[in-house]
Amino acid sequence: MYGNPAEAEVTLPSEPESAGTARRLTQCVVVRLWGLSPQIAEHAVLLVSELVGNAVRHTGARSFGLRMLRRRGWIRIEVRDPSRGLPCLMPVHELDTTGRGLFLVDKLSDRWGADLLPRGKITWFEMRVADR
Repeated sequence: MYGNPAEAEVTLPSEPESAGTARRLTQCVVVRLWGLSPQIAEHAVLLVSELVGNAVRHTGARSFGLRMLRRRGWIRIEVRDPSRGLPCLMPVHELDTTGRGLFLVDKLSDRWGADLLPRGKITWFEMRVADR
């Protein structure tokens, strides 16, 4: 229905329901296509949900792009949106009920960042994985 984000960027509507679609696509790619561990898949699914949630909540876009890349020893998941506003990692306190998304991305990924584009940005995370 949406395509394979491991082959080319997939465009999803900027709606809360798209977080579920992005999670399912991530699970399919990471486990079925790439054959990675359930723990890697669990973390990747959680982190893609956070990046998609930020794109939906904070950019005002009609759609966003999702792409997944694998290279030796690494996976990289990218969310592209038309906003040039960069994500900002804020301190998280024990009683905070929001604002934990990038904190999770920072703690569970090996690297993350945002790259500005001529029109928008790509927010991404990378995780080390064992090669077969």
